[in-house]
Amino acid sequence: MSVHSKLYEGKAKILYTTDDPEVLLADFKDDATAFNAQKRGSILGKGKINCSISTQLFQQLEASGIKTHFIDSPAPHQMRVKAVKIIPLEVVIRNIAAGSLCQQTGLELGTSLKQPLVEFYYKNDQLGDPLLTRDRLLLLELATPEQVDAITHLALEINHFLQEFWTRCGITLVDFKLEFGVDSQGNLLLADEISPDTCRLWNITEADPNRRVMDKDRFRKDLGNVEDAYQEVLQRVLQTVATQN
Repeated sequence: MSVHSKLYEGKAKILYTTDDPEVLLADFKDDATAFNAQKRGSILGKGKINCSISTQLFQQLEASGIKTHFIDSPAPHQMRVKAVKIIPLEVVIRNIAAGSLCQQTGLELGTSLKQPLVEFYYKNDQLGDPLLTRDRLLLLELATPEQVDAITHLALEINHFLQEFWTRCGITLVDFKLEFGVDSQGNLLLADEISPDTCRLWNITEADPNRRVMDKDRFRKDLGNVEDAYQEVLQRVLQTVATQN
């Protein structure tokens, strides 16, 4: 596979075209950002770690019947993916109150939600990725009603699968972000990545609100030991996959 030109560079990945128009190469970066890129830094080895975790989780989801853009991982920090048109929505699924949900509602950090909450955010840096109602989403024609229904159903299905998987890793899935895209045949596919960058993960056996954090909140909140936390998540994922196989 020959790599051609840079197609897009985001906060965490660079996408390159290849000799196959239906295939892109995603190169995962060590760059770290928070608060809509107002805080910037680097996490040593993050690109390889997130690519490895995402590879394992995409493969697990594919095996369970969830269609994703994943093809393979030709290098530790690279992933070949199906070319999709990204739907400009960040889909957030919440199981436990944390982050902006606490700030905007007054819910206490760590409050278990009676049922998973699915939220849609407009993927638009200039507007600050605002939270959207369904009607606003449809008004802006960011997705069709059918796509919104399908995304909601898939998000809950993915959440159910990942909750069980992360629990086997000894990790609580607090909340996480997903992105979806449509391929050239019109199929809705899970895209982007699933990693400590996009998931809020807490160590099940740790009660301390700072020490339990195993995700990018360690970077956001200057908790330290960011690389160690990411590496620990990867090791637990690999061990869990090896055990079930």
